[in-house]
Amino acid sequence: MKTLASHIMDIAENSIAAGATKIEITVKEDITENLFYICIKDNGSGMDEATLKKATDPFFTGRTVRRVGLGLPLFKQNAERTGGRFEIKSRPNCGTEVTGCFILDHLDRPPLGDVANTIVIMAAANRSVHFIYTHSTPKGEFVFDTKKIKKVLDGVPMDNPEIFKALIEMIKEEINDI
Repeated sequence: MKTLASHIMDIAENSIAAGATKIEITVKEDITENLFYICIKDNGSGMDEATLKKATDPFFTGRTVRRVGLGLPLFKQNAERTGGRFEIKSRPNCGTEVTGCFILDHLDRPPLGDVANTIVIMAAANRSVHFIYTHSTPKGEFVFDTKKIKKVLDGVPMDNPEIFKALIEMIKEEINDI
């Protein structure tokens, strides 16, 4: 995967497949510590200990369509390639939390990519899932909460072309301001 936004989408899709109704995505740029954090936390079905141990094995997948699962192993590899770390926590019926910590200025850290488009696509395509996207830098914090957005939209769906475009632009502007 060429961008961190692609990793976010892949992991969030795993969360949705695991029955998550709430997905929290946190991106934190810590310039003073030279770290870039990504955490995806869900309330899905979670994994038992045996499955959790195999989750970063590229030849293990819970899917029946294909026999490999590269999302988590590639995310882990990308974090560790920068000198960072990867962590996954999960419990059955309690959800899963995946965290990647990257060295911010490392040459091998993939760019964030179009995270605004990624978040809005996921929210528009999965109306029953509550997404909370938090992005913070030393300048400030931005939170995109689909529950709050839906309340403001008052029944207008997020996949309405004008709304879709406006939400992407709003997220991009907010991230640029922090």
